[in-house]
Amino acid sequence: MIDGERLKILTESAKYDVSCSSSGSRRANTPNGIGNASFGGICHSFTADGRCISLLKILMSNKCAYDCQYCVNRRSNDVPRASATPDELCQLVIEFYKRNYIEGLFLSSAVERSPDCTMELLLETVIKLRKQYCFNGYIHLKGIPNADPLLIERAGAYVDRMSFNIELPSEKSLKLLAPQKSKNAIVRPMRMLTNDIALKKRERSKFLPAGQTTQMIVGASPETDGQILRLTEGLYDAYRLKRVYYSSYVPVNFTNANLPAAGAKLLREHRLYQADWLLRFYGFTAEEIVREDGFLEEEYDPKCAWAIRHMDKFPVEVNTAPVETLVRVPGIGIRSAYRIREARKYAKLDYADLKKMRVVLKRARHFITADGKFYGEENYGRLKNALLLAEKTDNAEQLSFLNGAEIVKSVITGEL
Repeated sequence: MIDGERLKILTESAKYDVSCSSSGSRRANTPNGIGNASFGGICHSFTADGRCISLLKILMSNKCAYDCQYCVNRRSNDVPRASATPDELCQLVIEFYKRNYIEGLFLSSAVERSPDCTMELLLETVIKLRKQYCFNGYIHLKGIPNADPLLIERAGAYVDRMSFNIELPSEKSLKLLAPQKSKNAIVRPMRMLTNDIALKKRERSKFLPAGQTTQMIVGASPETDGQILRLTEGLYDAYRLKRVYYSSYVPVNFTNANLPAAGAKLLREHRLYQADWLLRFYGFTAEEIVREDGFLEEEYDPKCAWAIRHMDKFPVEVNTAPVETLVRVPGIGIRSAYRIREARKYAKLDYADLKKMRVVLKRARHFITADGKFYGEENYGRLKNALLLAEKTDNAEQLSFLNGAEIVKSVITGEL
């Protein structure tokens, strides 16, 4: 069993990787096994800043052969080192699960000795968990770039989700801050797994049932929000990723002049998550969302900021506007837009009806008419002030976490 000191080192070393969402798996359970990764089987908790935590999140080893300058586990950093064997990790997962501490596992590792050696140990761990320890629970494995493709492919048959982290938004920054890594080494296994998932789906067999994710560090390098979002857009299109995660840069190296002395603002990370939601579900493109200088507005969420820049498109009449237009209205989400479309088949909708549908009228009223009536601000200055006030009110509510699951869901996902 892993002793307390090693456990502390290996879990602390894993905390900077945020690409560990655990929902969406439908892996079939084995008879007489323990744990459950099927729909509804994963219990979620939320940290104060909105991150999802439901898994044992641990490294197999933090003894890294690489020297990525932004990483706390880099070879040149003087930190306590530890590693665990596959059997030690398996025993830990089972004991934690039996005590109801966890519902699944997020397993990663520094590159100890070589990519192949590390990937072999990770593969051995997940095979033992499934076959020897009969663990049915959720497993997210962070793959090792440059490892043998056969090792990566085999792992995909045993885990629910894999991630290969992009880490930095441009190849130029990757070469500068992580010269032992390359863009091709990261995207090559992503492409292979995308093809494998499609093939296994046609064969009706389970392979990575919860798909792939990736992560980018925001603020360690000089790329704009526009560059980050264009890369995100490309990753969703090319590799059908479930999620792209954004992690605000945290300074862990003050001796490298190529790294900022201060960490990135959490607000920037939050705006990127909101913009990501617009890319995935609202029909926006990266080019539409960002300003001319390539950055997102800090004062307003990305949909409000877009609407303010395009007042010529508003107001829209809720009783006639198509769904794809309604979802671009600040305060009207996907579910509300479809409710509006269904309800207006039977009667004309007014503001009271919209309120019952949980449309956020403190935003939406400035961009809509209901049965020809408009109750928003027509003065541009007052409109911006009203939206800014709505933003500040929302932030206060989100920090308190007193308004239930809807606010928590918005913080986690960026849904607008």
